[in-house]
Amino acid sequence: MVKKKKIIIFLIIISLLIIAGGVFWWWQGQEIKGSPEDYVIKETEGGKIVENKNAGLTVKMPEGWREQRIEMEEGAVNFYSPETEIEWKEGKIVLPLKKGCLIQTTVVYKKMSFEEIEKEARYTHYMLGRFSEEFERITINNYPVLKNIFDTQDIGAGIDIYIPKGKKVYAFYLSYASDEKERCLSEFDEFLETVLIK
Repeated sequence: MVKKKKIIIFLIIISLLIIAGGVFWWWQGQEIKGSPEDYVIKETEGGKIVENKNAGLTVKMPEGWREQRIEMEEGAVNFYSPETEIEWKEGKIVLPLKKGCLIQTTVVYKKMSFEEIEKEARYTHYMLGRFSEEFERITINNYPVLKNIFDTQDIGAGIDIYIPKGKKVYAFYLSYASDEKERCLSEFDEFLETVLIK
């Protein structure tokens, strides 16, 4: 009888250790999600920068532009050129823009390959009424990048830049008024040169 109790106690202890190990393993695999508060805007001698220490991201805001933190699940920051006219509908920006340039910066806390990113982008653009899209792998600041140029019925034309690194994807999106494409592209290129990921 005593031997039987010892075996039962031993089995209970082993079961608890297995459960505890499983919970620890599951907890270790969880990503730390971001939040809008992660994006901190700082004035420096060289201009305004936006820092997200949680994601290890720093970018410099284009000179004279305005910024707006976006309250979504993991947060984002929009930058607008001074003359940009923003129209809102149901809490969202109406695209395409009628005037100016918009750059959005966000971090997706998920490990993804270029192929997975491209597949999701293609699906998103299909749902937005895709007219055209092209993908290109390039390098910006020594980071391997997936560049996506697209045009859709619902939000117009734009450019997405994706930088997968570790268990995160750093995403930068450019939207522009149709008659300001070249100027906005030039500003976007200069902005991308300031991206620093630690």
